[in-house]
This record gives sequence, structure tokens and C-alpha cells, in this order.
Amino acid sequence: MKILAIECTHQVACVAVNNGSSVFEGVNGDWQKTAEAIVPLVMRVMADAGVAPAELDAVAVSAGPGSFTALRIGMSVAKGIAYGAGCPLVPVSTLFSMAVSASGQTEARYIVPVIPSRPGECFYAVYWPASGSGILTELDNGRCMVTELASKLVPFDGEIAITARDVSGVVSPAPELSAFCIEATLFSAASLLPMAEAELAKGPAVGLRDASPDYRQIFVPLQKKQ
Repeated sequence: MKILAIECTHQVACVAVNNGSSVFEGVNGDWQKTAEAIVPLVMRVMADAGVAPAELDAVAVSAGPGSFTALRIGMSVAKGIAYGAGCPLVPVSTLFSMAVSASGQTEARYIVPVIPSRPGECFYAVYWPASGSGILTELDNGRCMVTELASKLVPFDGEIAITARDVSGVVSPAPELSAFCIEATLFSAASLLPMAEAELAKGPAVGLRDASPDYRQIFVPLQKKQ
């Protein structure tokens, strides 16, 4: 299948294209400029892959949770391309994608992907490869202060691997978790491709009108100083 994948939920903006035989990927080095850089990045990677928009079988997008603004940018671009190409849009959970990417890097019983939320806070989930099948099952998820994360993970008896794009964001406020952290080096837009194919195999994709980011929090605008 020819699938375009967009991931820009937090810290890195990345695009991947499967042209049916190979995967091509590109990264925007300045995540703060995602709004102006994501479309040119998509065009470049699609050109490298030799895939025209009309040839796409689907567009996959990392649906969050993550940065409120980045989620809107990624979803809007993905919807626009899918609409123009007349192909399905497949939102993919960012936490689940991170867990799948980390599953081959650890023998820990539980995998805990972590994404920054508001300052000092994080989104997290706990996944377990049920019955040794390798199929990840979500056991828990939430949002908390990073300093509270250790207490949230007590029920899992320390048999955890915490994966984050920047583990210093976990280790600095919660040094007791340092021994359980691994960098999410394998997580990128390309990580969305196999999950998008699996979702498409299940049946009709979500409609463009109904697709929305997984915010998991209410946006609160900054207050101007008096």
C-alpha cells in the first residue's frame, strides 16, 4: 500500500511515505516552525518516494495526545491531503505507536510511553503484551504531574520500561524512575505505517468530518500580564 504518515505531536515533526516497496522519511529540525514547514516536508518526502497525492491509498496521522497546537496542525494537514487525494484518513494513537516501537527494545513486562503535557505534567499509558502474544493491551492511561508518575506505576511492581522522546523530562523531576527509562529512538512517522495498514484491514476508516485529535485536556489560553 502507498501510505503517507504525519507525526508532529511533540518535539519532532516527521513525515514518512511507503511507496509500496520502500519507506522514505524526512524530519523537520525546528519543531517550533512546524506550521510553515510541514507541507513542504510532505511534498519533499513524497517526491523522494515517487508518489503523487492521487496515488495514495491512505493518509495516517499521529492523533495524540500531545501539543494542542501541533495536534491541530498535523490533523488539519492530514485531512487536507486525504480530502484532495480522495483517500481514507487513519488517526493512530501516539502513545500506542510509541509503545509498539519500544516493545522490541526491552524485556520489561509493561511498557509505559510518556508524552509531555503542560509544564511539569505528562500523558502516560501502560501497555502489556497479553499472554505472550506480543499484541499490546492498554491497562491504564492518564495525565499527571511527572513527580506523581512513580506513584501511578506502583501497581506494576517495577516491571516497567518508560519510553519518551526526551527521558530527561522524566528523570529530572523524578530521578527514581531513571533506571526504567529508554529513549524513544525508534518512534517516528514510519512507526504509524504498519498500524495504519492494520486499521485499514479492519474495515472502513473514520470519516474526515469525524476525525479529531486526542487532546485529553482542555486548552487554556495564556493570560496577558496586567
